[in-house]
Amino acid sequence: MQGLAEQQRDFALALLDAARATPQGLVGPDGLPSPRRFAVYRNNVVAGLIETLKDNYPAVRRIVGDEFFRAMTGQFATAHPPQRPVMLDYGAGLPEFIAGFEPAATLPYLADVARIERAWIEAYHAADAEPLSANDLLAVDQGRLGEIRLALHPSLRVTQSQFPALTIWRMNIAGGEPAAVDLQAGGEDALIIRPGAEVVVRQLPVGAAALIRTLGAGKPMVAATIAVLEATQHFDLRTILAGLIEAGAFIGWSLEPDTGDEPS
Repeated sequence: MQGLAEQQRDFALALLDAARATPQGLVGPDGLPSPRRFAVYRNNVVAGLIETLKDNYPAVRRIVGDEFFRAMTGQFATAHPPQRPVMLDYGAGLPEFIAGFEPAATLPYLADVARIERAWIEAYHAADAEPLSANDLLAVDQGRLGEIRLALHPSLRVTQSQFPALTIWRMNIAGGEPAAVDLQAGGEDALIIRPGAEVVVRQLPVGAAALIRTLGAGKPMVAATIAVLEATQHFDLRTILAGLIEAGAFIGWSLEPDTGDEPS
């Protein structure tokens, strides 16, 4: 006779695999095995996961249409069941799944659109924090600005695409109007952040994404700037920093402990 843990494992596996038989010991009101009842329950579970993904990835659904979306996310749901009881977080792996989903290969930008949508969800549910203002930086010794380390806002996310994925995403969210897009027009980097009550999405200038990543790794300003300049020819540090501060990208600053300066 199966133990409880083994019964639960078989039940969970059968829920997401139609090829598996009805779990042993599972019976209907008449006390007899009921594969038909279990099949209905299984379909409802998968349908519920697909509905969650529809809510979390509205632009992707609009781009591919309901039928394609159901088929694609149905395969994702059976291969990647929820790992946590909180469904708000479900679907984090869908962008990577789309990137390897052969029927979506004709839409090479689709995975990047999904990454923007995932970043939006993460930003929306991230912790609150008060953004740093330009005036806050006046407390820093101006001769040591190059040594400053900037702490990123907890909601800040960055996506990068070799396609105009941000433009395509904007066309396919509520209020957007789909139109022809030149996929050869160049890539777009996006900043997704919630400095206040609302998530804000904006396009990043060249080099900004690399700067954010480097600052996020704890590099001081000079080292971060040098790293970006080595990889990017066109890089306007002053304009990028001003834009990031205005967007609420930073929540504090610090210098080396032995300087005597305190974090803001």
